[in-house]
Amino acid sequence: MWSVERPRLFLVRHGQTDWSSSGRHTGRTDVPLDETGRRQAEALAGVLAGMEFSEILTSPMARAEETCRLAGLSAQAVVSDDLSEWDYGAYEGRTTEEIRSSEPGWSLWTHGVPGGETAADVGRRADRIIERARSATGDVLCFAHGHFLRVLASRWVGLPPVAGRCLALAAGSLGVLGWERETPVIERWNELRLQGR
Repeated sequence: MWSVERPRLFLVRHGQTDWSSSGRHTGRTDVPLDETGRRQAEALAGVLAGMEFSEILTSPMARAEETCRLAGLSAQAVVSDDLSEWDYGAYEGRTTEEIRSSEPGWSLWTHGVPGGETAADVGRRADRIIERARSATGDVLCFAHGHFLRVLASRWVGLPPVAGRCLALAAGSLGVLGWERETPVIERWNELRLQGR
């Protein structure tokens, strides 16, 4: 039986961008949603309509804020820098294949990035969001980014930040972090995926 007494944390990964559809690591570069991403965000409006949240948070990046706006929730949203995507440092804008051409076998989760954040850095930001959500008076909704949200879900259930490597998350999708009695669980994950082009 699921608990209805503890606040849940609803997660929305922003809609697709040209960079995300091509596999480019998009951390602090402020790229807009593409047409598919805008459709994904608009589809979220129907799913989230009528739901009540004690707090709505969004990353400061335009792609997250635009997703929030197109989902019809920007009037209540508060910007939180803690929801920013992983800082990819020197690998910003590069694809995994490009990085592996000079660093064979590279993985963000195991090798990290020069000049950017570590998994532990991202985990600390995720922990602050979790603390905020768990002390809320009701459910909390966050609009953020793929790698960050994967770390956030891992931390919610007590796993290390790098466990996020096991949680693929599509652009424009929805997840819910909740409870089974007193145990934090992932209730829903990677829902409402609309196909790309």
